[in-house]
Amino acid sequence: MRDATDELSEDRYVPAAGRAWLTRLYDPVMALTMREGAWRDALRDRVLGALPAEGTVVEVGAGTGTFATALATARADAKVIAVDGDGDALRIAQAKRDAGLVDWRQGLAGALPLEDRSADAVVMSLLLHHLGPDAKRAALGEAHRVLRPGAALHVADWGRPHGPGTRAAFYLVQALDGFPNTRDHVAGRIPAYVSAAGFGQPAVWRRLRTPWGSLELASAVRDG
Repeated sequence: MRDATDELSEDRYVPAAGRAWLTRLYDPVMALTMREGAWRDALRDRVLGALPAEGTVVEVGAGTGTFATALATARADAKVIAVDGDGDALRIAQAKRDAGLVDWRQGLAGALPLEDRSADAVVMSLLLHHLGPDAKRAALGEAHRVLRPGAALHVADWGRPHGPGTRAAFYLVQALDGFPNTRDHVAGRIPAYVSAAGFGQPAVWRRLRTPWGSLELASAVRDG
């Protein structure tokens, strides 16, 4: 992925907090600034509410594992697989309470270590804005590959800013994670990326303002 200061490096890896040295601050910053209670629980309930008995849910870009462990503790019958490319983040995740309930796997969003049609749900929470346009397409294509027909992709990520305040706030996210990675979010083009990957029309079912920008939660079903 391309760094904000390096227009020529399109494949540089962007960790969860934008810089590797910030990874250990990711959880407390999220808790303090992201209104997690206003959307994390709703996203968990949306994912698990449609999950069949003993179903498999995959979180791609699981980071430090907060959401994956929440899924696993809420549904004892579910198999939760958490994939992330950042070994440091996974080590933090695996040290958390209830981490043993999750199947942790190191891998990239564009090359998931999973079999075709093996998942009943895929979640991408604050992942896509780390990826450049081609990497977004690859990640969404992989989500489509590993999902069973009729299963759903759930995305929580930045959408078009609502008003000058949220637009100004989002500049900091862009500075950390890369302007090329985030331009499509500013333009509201993420639903089009999802549809182009072979999913039905994404339904944006919640929007909320945060100190960093406008967060959108959307779901889309994998076509046959």
